[in-house]
Amino acid sequence: MDTRRTDRAERLIAAPAERLFACWTDLAQLVRWLPPKGMSGLVEVFDPHPGGPFRIVLTHDDPAERGKSGGASDVVAGQFVAVDPPRHLAFVSRFSSDDPAFQGDMRMDWHFEPVGNATRVRIVATNVPPGISAVDHAAGMGSSLAQLAAIVE
Repeated sequence: MDTRRTDRAERLIAAPAERLFACWTDLAQLVRWLPPKGMSGLVEVFDPHPGGPFRIVLTHDDPAERGKSGGASDVVAGQFVAVDPPRHLAFVSRFSSDDPAFQGDMRMDWHFEPVGNATRVRIVATNVPPGISAVDHAAGMGSSLAQLAAIVE
């Protein structure tokens, strides 16, 4: 039985879509907001254009927390499949993990839709590995959106 699923999150953020999209391409900003609360990020490779690769290491602040890639880290690598500023960004990623529950390609689409003076940011994650609980994924995406809002609002 296939246990892959689609997870979603969204938030209305009081900032223009151009500003929010720029937070994806400014690496100093990206590592401030993308890692969920309780984690830090290190960008090792990042080329945001269709076909461009990326590799990001997310590390739990608490070394006792177990990461998907061993130790306290989640190593995520993949490539961008759509980059359409300031409306849409999509990438396919995979965790570096020996655990089959975390393997496979997951696609994440980020949509930036202007709503008056704000922007509705929607995340759609498809083919989510079964090792990522829906509750944890929702919390992580919600945390990233809250941190993004805190930077720009």
